[in-house]
Formats: sequence, structure tokens, C-alpha cells
Amino acid sequence: MDARDLVRSVKVVGSAGGLRTVRAAWRRRRLDADALPATGAERARMPGVAEGAEPLPGGGVVRFARSSLRVQVAAGGAVFCGWDGAAPEPSYALAGPCPEVDQRAVLEPDKDDGWRVVSERVTVAIARDGAVEIRTPGGVRLRRELPPRWWEPVTAKEGDPEPPRWTQRSEVAADARCFGLGGRAVGPRLRTGTYRLWNTDPGGSFGPEDDPLYLTMPVQFVVADAGCHLLFHDNTWDGEVKLREGVEGEGSGHDRPGRCEVRMQGGPLRYWVFVGTPARVLHGWAQLTGSPALPPRWALGYHHARWGFGSDDEVRRVVNGYLERGLPLSALHLDIDHLDGNRVFTVDRERFPDLPKLAADLADDGVRLVSIVDPGVKAEPGNPVYESGVRSDVFVRDARGEAVRGEVWPGASVFPDFTSPQVREWWGQWYEERLAQGFAGVWHDMNEPVSFAAFGDPTLPLSARHALEGHGGDHRQAHNVYGLTMARAGHEALCRLRPEQRPFLFSRSGWVGLQRYGGTWSGDVATGWPGLRASLSLVLGLGLCGVPYSGPDVGGFTGSPEPELYLRWLQLGAYLPLFRTHAALTAGRREPWEFGPEVLEHARAALCERQRLVPYFLTLAHLAQRTGAPYVRPLWWRWPQDRALRDCEDAFLLGDSLLVAPVLEEGARRRTVRLPRGRWYDAATGRAHDGPGRAVVEAPLSRVPVLVRAGSVLPVASERGETELEVWAPVAGRTGGGVLVTETGEGWAEPATVRFTTRLRGDRVVVEQEGTEDVKYAMRVRGDAVGLEHAEAGAAN
Repeated sequence: MDARDLVRSVKVVGSAGGLRTVRAAWRRRRLDADALPATGAERARMPGVAEGAEPLPGGGVVRFARSSLRVQVAAGGAVFCGWDGAAPEPSYALAGPCPEVDQRAVLEPDKDDGWRVVSERVTVAIARDGAVEIRTPGGVRLRRELPPRWWEPVTAKEGDPEPPRWTQRSEVAADARCFGLGGRAVGPRLRTGTYRLWNTDPGGSFGPEDDPLYLTMPVQFVVADAGCHLLFHDNTWDGEVKLREGVEGEGSGHDRPGRCEVRMQGGPLRYWVFVGTPARVLHGWAQLTGSPALPPRWALGYHHARWGFGSDDEVRRVVNGYLERGLPLSALHLDIDHLDGNRVFTVDRERFPDLPKLAADLADDGVRLVSIVDPGVKAEPGNPVYESGVRSDVFVRDARGEAVRGEVWPGASVFPDFTSPQVREWWGQWYEERLAQGFAGVWHDMNEPVSFAAFGDPTLPLSARHALEGHGGDHRQAHNVYGLTMARAGHEALCRLRPEQRPFLFSRSGWVGLQRYGGTWSGDVATGWPGLRASLSLVLGLGLCGVPYSGPDVGGFTGSPEPELYLRWLQLGAYLPLFRTHAALTAGRREPWEFGPEVLEHARAALCERQRLVPYFLTLAHLAQRTGAPYVRPLWWRWPQDRALRDCEDAFLLGDSLLVAPVLEEGARRRTVRLPRGRWYDAATGRAHDGPGRAVVEAPLSRVPVLVRAGSVLPVASERGETELEVWAPVAGRTGGGVLVTETGEGWAEPATVRFTTRLRGDRVVVEQEGTEDVKYAMRVRGDAVGLEHAEAGAAN
């Protein structure tokens, strides 16, 4: 046992709680020692030599001496590969039934006694030793998977279901860059290193050096000169990914390819590959794993949260502080201190005597309340949630059949098994209590799941039993999907309880498919300039894994940020999907007026700019739901062949129109921005910069640099709250455009979509409008033009 672990536990939960975490850690260790199979001698197995093949619709099965490989191409071009009989289903990642196969894809013999599956969008070549190559239709290799290796117990008992460990090595081009693997504090480009696939609470706070974090995904987004591809290993077990970036020969002609090694502690060896442009790849990914949930409009505004408001009066004081100063505020979040003894689905009546009235009063001022929901249920007689759960047999049990107990904020607690449909339905009924208290949304926390431990892994025993949708298994399989299935329970409950409203839910932990139910946030990022940089890395990486709605704890979770750091974090957050301040119980204040008059005025500008951009964010949310494209995109999104953009990690695109260059270094008042191809206007000065290349732009304390693509039509809110269009002049001889999605409410009605095309005629911008809404919007021209014309779609020049 590491003494530092005990000290950390005592700091987190107090001395008595710290001692309880020691007992909990020992109890977990004993349970696993008794129930998990002992590690013994193992033998390695490889596929051997190909012996034959069986063509099937969309591909076929190649038989090897000691294994078999199933390859099939879906109608949209996605490739599935499954070894040892692994099939696409069952899977927590898939949004529905396995996609239909591409009937035109055929399995045919290849050279050197190999096989290949040929389709319109991708070719898969299988060598006689089991190596698999993913190629473009033109034959360019994107990825080479070497023959896998399994490790199986030598003395496995007959009927023992213990699955073998396996390793899959692969190679990519020397120039390739890898992104993704869920929420990572380093990056967004993933450099040479080892990345664990195990959702983990780092304890207290985290910085760029901490890995893994709360939301890991076995998803790699690879960008190279030859093209882009996404690789997803559909396996929920603990594992790790070792990356080694390639090295080009620099004229010698001898490149060292990039290498990847995936090691899993069990579970099926199966994976999906998507090939194409970044937009096409993520569109196919969303079709497989589900469209991102659409947040209500108010959730795209500014949120204020902290652990430790402590009372109804303090909440009102903070909200009035925003209102009196004319600062936009959309939502306020209550942490565990509003609960009775930190018990889930309760209210501390002394501190919050009339929570529904508080919620109603805030709603009158346009501010919604959002509630924290933790999975741990305090195990005590008289707790109605606990007693109901015992009667319904919903809690995770150990191998002896007893409910697993862990230590979390309420004390000794038990944990619902969200991998059971019946348990999800039981849990969902308790959200009616949250709605009755006036909450408009929920945030799920502590759902990796966390059980405080003085040493070892701070989670449930690995031997704990789970339903796993009726298939049965232990926590080694269920751990990474615990947060995902909890999010599903909450989302389905909110849809059932308030079917006329879109739910608002975001979750600290999850897995592939989380976007179906809501978004996520950074977790407890440490206050400091490294934490600010990590915030951007997390949002970009999660977006490339299919979760477009996320954001950090603005200002950091711990400590007290210096005024400049707080302001720069707030300015970054204003351009991220989830814009929320948050802080720990012992951390300093995060209200803008607490940092002095200068910071207050600059913070006001950032908050008002976010309010102005809500129509644009709402449009991006709808486009994310339809296409899978994230709101926040890397600079290489439309230019993946631009190597300089692939290595740029300190700026991002917000949709197609905006390039945001946050200030990530203390004291900086100007910065260099890497520009993609085309003309970009400085949104503050109107100055034009032409890319590709670099531009030095001013970054005063009052703002961060934001550039607008020439020809863009940007939907914004006027001072009266009406949607209007900001039109930026296109380059002569080129066209531009934009999209506007408008809603009449926050329910499920089909919104109106309007598309705009811009072109330059002399010194005037001509804007054509086409779509489902015949409304003429107020327009304002910016950039190198002096006039504006609103023409009907298809009108002659």
C-alpha cells in the first residue's frame, strides 16, 4: 500500500472516511483473490496458415489453421473484421441492428494464396498468415494489421469461460497522426506512448500527465497523406494502446512506419474500420453508433456550477449577481451539497426548504436548474431508494451473491447494475423526483464507477457480477460501460417522463455510443495553464470519437485561478459546446465579478458573444445530429493532407465558418495562427489574411483571436434576441455560404433548414436563400464589400 494513496483518501473524505477506504480496498482485494481465476501458465496462439474461404454476402469467412476471420463490408462502406467467430452483435456500441451488408462486396482469391474483399469504397486484403490490409479503392494502403496473438491458459478447466488475452499489432504510414481514444488530457494528437483503456477517476484533479481519465474509448482516428480512417476495437475489457509515431526517411527513402499495439485482457477480437474524408468517416461512425442527442436551446448558453453553494440564499445571491450586472446566464448546477447527507434523490430541507419555488423563480429569470446524480446509493435502513432497490434486487452483487458495498460521498453505498434493462427502468423512475423538484436537466458524476480506495483501483471488485443484458459476466467486462448504461437509463427516463421536451443530460464517464444519450465534460481538471490546454485537447479528441457536446470546468476544478487565467479560460469556453464554470468545495470563487472590474468587463464581452452565437451553436447541434460532424473540429478537418495543420493543436474550427485561436500562454497579447487554405477575416478588426500559411494576430486581454472564413453566412442573435445573418464577403470568383436551422420550441418538431450561397458581384455580396423556411432575415455585410443583395435561389447573375 502506498502511503500517498492513504493521505489522498484522507484529504478527500476525511480521517474516518480515509480509514473506511482502507477497509474497502482490502475487502475488494480479498473478493477478487477468492473469485477471479488464478494466473497460471499460458500458451500463445496465432492464426496459422489460411486453409480456405467461404464467400458470404458483403464478404466472407477465411479459415486458418487455428482460427477464422470474418470480413464484411456494410452498405455505407464500413468494414467489420471478427476473429475466432466474433460477430458484430451483441454490442453496447451499436445504436441498433447491425447495418445491412454491401451486396456488391465480394470475397475473391488474391495473390500469394491470400484473399481480398473488394467494394466500392474500400478493399480489404487478407494474407495467408492472417495479416489484414485496409486499402483505398485505388489500392493505397492505409493500415496493415499483423496476425493477432492470443494467450490462453494451459490448464483451463473444461467449460471454463475465461476468455484469452490478445494482442493486435498494426502499421500505418510514417506521416500518419493519431487522434482519439476518448478523453485524453494530452494531445489532441496522440504521440508515442501507452494509453490505458479503463475509465478512471484520477482522484482530486488531473493535469496533462494523467492517463487514463474518466472516459476512454478504443477508437483511433488516423490522418495521413494517403487518407483518413477510423479504427474501433469493439471490446469493453481493460486494455492498453501503445503508439509509436513513424519517422520519414528525409530523402533516404527508408521510412519507419507508425506502429500501434492493442492489448486486451479478454473479450472478443473484433473491429470496425471507416475510410474517407473526416466528414464521411464520422457520418458513417454516427450511423453505426447513433446520432448525437440534440440538447435543448438553453443548454447551449452559459452555465454556472460549483460544489458548495450550500443554501437557497447563496444560489439566489449568485444568480442575482449575474442579473444585476446584465451578464447572460442560462443554467445553474447544484452539486451534492444540496442533497440530504449526499444521498441521491434527496434534498437537504434545511438548506433548501423549497427547491421547487427556487427553480420556478430562477426559471422566471430565464435560468434553469440542473442536478447532479451519482450512482452510489447509501446502504442504510430508512433510505427509500436503498429499500426499494433491495426489494427489486437491482444492486451489483459479488461472486458470493452479496451486494457489493463501496465508499463514496454518502458513506457505505451499493451500486445499481445498469447493464440490466429492469434495473435501468427501476432507476429511471427516480428521475421523476428530480423533475418534481424543478430540475431541467441532470449531470451524472462518479459513474466510472468510483468506490474510494486507499490503494488499488478505485472502483468495484473486478469479480463483481453484472447482468450484461442477460449474457452475464463480471466487472472486467462491465466497468467501461457502466457510465454508458447509466446515461441510457437517465435519458430513457427523461424521455418517458417528459416526452414533449428534449432531455438535457451529460455524464462524466461513458463509452462508445454515449452521444446517443447526451454529452460529457472534462471532469476535475486542475487549475493552471496546463489544465487550460488540456481542456481543448479533451474536447477535440472526444469530438473525433463521436461525442460532439462537451466542455471543461472553466477556471479549473481546484484552487483559485489568477485573473488572467480565469479570463482566458472563460474566453475559450465561450466557443466550446458545453460552456460551464465549476469548482471544488474548497476552491476559490468563479463568478466573473470576483476578479476585479477589468476582468468583469472582458468576461461580459465573452458571455455576450456566446449569447450572440447561440443560433450558430444550435445550427451546429442539428448538423451534428444529422451528420455526426462535431461542433469543434481540428484545423485539418477539410484539409487532412495539410501536414502543418495536422500538427496544429492550439487552435480549432467551430463549424465551417469560425477559426478560434485561444490564448493558452500566460502574458500573451498576440499569437501566431496557422491558417487553412482560403481567405480569413479577423472578426474584431476585419483585416483579411490569406492561407495556407501563418498570420500574427492581436490577442489583447479583452478577447481571443477569432477568424471568419470568407463567404460565410453566420447566424447570430441580435440585441433583441432575434436571429439575423452576418455575411462575410467571399473572394472574387469564388462562392461561400452557410446553413441556418431554426426551431419553434425545444421539443421534437422538425426544424426549418435554410441554406445560403454567397458570391461577389462588383463590390456587393449576392446572397441566395434556399430551404424549408420562406423568411427573409436581416443581414449585415462584413469584410471586403460595401453592399448586399438578397436574391432568389437560382437567380441569374
